[in-house]
Amino acid sequence: MAHFAKIENEIVVTVEVLNNEVILDENNVEQESIGISFLHNLYKDTSVWVQTSYNSNFRKNYAGIGHTYDETRDAFYAPQPYSSWTLNETTCYWEAPTPYPDDDKHYTWDEDTLSWIEE
Repeated sequence: MAHFAKIENEIVVTVEVLNNEVILDENNVEQESIGISFLHNLYKDTSVWVQTSYNSNFRKNYAGIGHTYDETRDAFYAPQPYSSWTLNETTCYWEAPTPYPDDDKHYTWDEDTLSWIEE
């Protein structure tokens, strides 16, 4: 299945799933532009659609509703969970100022102390 994210003001507002055959060209090669044309015809509009990969094979991450599509990075990423977290430019995942502990315990982030608190 092919997945397409509808983008409004850089934010994903919906994700549509299309049968792969819908986006095949005359040589049976998947083409994003064919999927976009299909969606424009389906909805009778010119909304911005961007293909996303359920397996994160391209555009860094799968697009979820509320996620950002950054055209410069050609990537999707989730909303920033905490103001202290920074976006990893390689993965487009948000990272805490201190790494998550690697001791098989469960932790939650505490923004006030900028630390992980054991649950």
